[in-house]
Amino acid sequence: MDLESGVYHNYVKKESWRTVLTLAFQSLGVVYGDLSTSPLYVYKSTFEEDIQHSETNEEIYGVLSFVFWTLTLVPLLKYVFIVLRADDNGEGGTFALYSLLCRHARVNSLPNCQLADEELIEYRKDGIGLAPKSSFGSRLKSTLEKQRVLQRFLLVLALIGTCMVIGDGILTPALSVFSAVSGLELSMSKEHHRYVEVPVSCIILIGLFALQHYGTHKVGFLFAPVVLIWLLCISAIGLYNIIHWNPHVYQALSPHYMYKFLRKTQRGGWMSLGGILLCITGSEAMFADLGHFSQLSIKIAFTSLVYPSLILAYMGQAAYLSQHHAIESDYGIGFYVSVPEKLRWPVLVIAILAAVVGSQAIITGTFSIIKQCSSLGCFPRVKIVHTSSKIHGQIYIPEINWLLMVLCLAVTVGFRDTWRMGNASGLAVITVMLVTTCLMSLVIVLCWQKTVFFAIGFVFFFGTIEALYFTASLVKFREGAWVPITLAFIFLIVMCVWHYGTLKKYEFDVQNKVPINWLLSLGPSLGIVRVRGIGLIHTELISGIPAIFSHFITNLPAFHQVLIFLCIKSVPVPHVRPEEQFLVGHIGPREFRLYRCIVRYGYHDVHKDDMEFEKDLVCSIAEFIHSESVFPVNVTEDLVKDDEKMTVVGTCSSHRDGIQMNEDNADDIEAAGPSELKEIWSPPDKLRKRVRFIVPESPEIDSGAREELQELMEAREAGIAYILGHSYVKAKQGSSLMKKLVINLGYEFLRRNSQPPTYALSVPHASTLEVGMIYHV
Repeated sequence: MDLESGVYHNYVKKESWRTVLTLAFQSLGVVYGDLSTSPLYVYKSTFEEDIQHSETNEEIYGVLSFVFWTLTLVPLLKYVFIVLRADDNGEGGTFALYSLLCRHARVNSLPNCQLADEELIEYRKDGIGLAPKSSFGSRLKSTLEKQRVLQRFLLVLALIGTCMVIGDGILTPALSVFSAVSGLELSMSKEHHRYVEVPVSCIILIGLFALQHYGTHKVGFLFAPVVLIWLLCISAIGLYNIIHWNPHVYQALSPHYMYKFLRKTQRGGWMSLGGILLCITGSEAMFADLGHFSQLSIKIAFTSLVYPSLILAYMGQAAYLSQHHAIESDYGIGFYVSVPEKLRWPVLVIAILAAVVGSQAIITGTFSIIKQCSSLGCFPRVKIVHTSSKIHGQIYIPEINWLLMVLCLAVTVGFRDTWRMGNASGLAVITVMLVTTCLMSLVIVLCWQKTVFFAIGFVFFFGTIEALYFTASLVKFREGAWVPITLAFIFLIVMCVWHYGTLKKYEFDVQNKVPINWLLSLGPSLGIVRVRGIGLIHTELISGIPAIFSHFITNLPAFHQVLIFLCIKSVPVPHVRPEEQFLVGHIGPREFRLYRCIVRYGYHDVHKDDMEFEKDLVCSIAEFIHSESVFPVNVTEDLVKDDEKMTVVGTCSSHRDGIQMNEDNADDIEAAGPSELKEIWSPPDKLRKRVRFIVPESPEIDSGAREELQELMEAREAGIAYILGHSYVKAKQGSSLMKKLVINLGYEFLRRNSQPPTYALSVPHASTLEVGMIYHV
């Protein structure tokens, strides 16, 4: 099943309950692994330093009440019933919200966006383009579109949330695995345990990251059963503890116990909220992983299994602790003390497996969000490996994987206790939730077109709860909370420097592009010898002629008979449908044989390999020639303008009734049969593959278009040459010291150490012409 196909979500909605329940079961392993393992460390982190467990039980009852209402209000009410509805064509997460706002308010951070992108089907879903109904919504939309400062603030806000997700990808595996392994403390002496806990955790983490390049599709079917067994295990143990130790523990669910808790503990109770916060670790995954499942399946899994199991687990721990005030073990108040002694070893094994599954989910989520950032020009290009040919969402990024592993091991070895790890992880989690709340308030007004009072109520209610937890986490800066802040700051600088350098580079291209009048003055031959073949000139420009082309014309004695200016760009939608992927147009008159082709990808789309892409590219141009002949458009008045008339053309598979292209070995081709009378053949050449276009019999194309198709086929047979511009970006003279540091050092360092563009990775070296240029920005 292709979990990221553009039609996947519509397909699911039409499916039976059996399919929905299957997806709900599968979501346990992908979405809820992190959230399900939170009972391992919540009570231990809460009672570690700030408060003490007394015989009055006011502390343990107050903590249970806080946990219950936090789980009810944040994951259940906020995410399940509200935030999950704010999907971006089925996709979720911080960048999905930002993408929605980009399209509704036109605050896109991508420099090469164009009006044609707004005609995409995925772009115009959910009433995009309609004016907000309220006057406040209209004013807010107008203000956002005019104020560049607010647009940058919105981008930085989204990037902060993204950076904290990456930080969570470092802290969560360390916290989950270390907490699971800490159960060994109850089974061996303190002297031995000190030398076992950290090494075992590090070995598990190294194995977890080392296996990432194999992908999860081979063992992914085990993830959901592991989490299911874990949830049934903790709920059964919780139910046993409630019945055996304190059947009246349910009374602690009353909000009155929260008041009593804060009244008694005061500042210590407020600071302990940083530990209680960990009970909702992983809630953001419900929204972030929405693209792999449906809303209904995620809601069913949480409300029917995950939520009740967690409540029973926390109530069971509280029931046990309410009758045990003097914990003899150094382990203190933790998960394993409430587990019956005979079950501790089996539970320990299941806990470690569940922690690994939860860690796997957050690591995969980190890979996914970095891919989104890279697609939208906010992160240096990295090598993306697709570990499954069927499920495109399963990706692996080697550089990020090893960086996460090193930082994760550093956190584990450096802290060596769940309290400091919990402080660090808690701040990362609550920051992401605060960012989601802020972006959701804008989505409510601009996208859902609700009243401003609904948005204010949403921000005030959930923002107050999250701000309370945020302050409790932030105050523990020296006790571990400095880690996510430091990591987020470093990643934010990297993202901002890369985005700034990319924008300046594009602005240089726009300012130095060649006028169309210069091209027209050269004539059809462009003043040089035109040789057989296709010249593919890669450019970031969506209009005009790049300066690098005039550099080629000046220095090269010959050029190809067909020239294609190719722009591969991302648009702020998850997926672009095949029938809308290509924008094709002429540059200059038809006899120049100059074409512009813009290939559009969504931020979740997978780029095609070079052979399939070449075929789709040539076929799209042939279809453009055919459609232009059948439905002629007068573009003579636009030849002197920078913007050419562009036609939307799909891939070969998307227009079955249009032109099709076949490539055969010359030796295998026999005489044309009756069904091939409408095929245009290229001249025989036994050294190359022969190309033919199958043209629909009706309507008839004119002789000029037939000649143009003939020339395109001959050029395709001769081969494709890839002309790549290798740019060096320097700050121009007179720039400030800060700009010189950012461009000359920061951006240039990132550029040298990042991957080349996707299309350059699979280009044959023998067919590549690379020319360097210095950009003074």
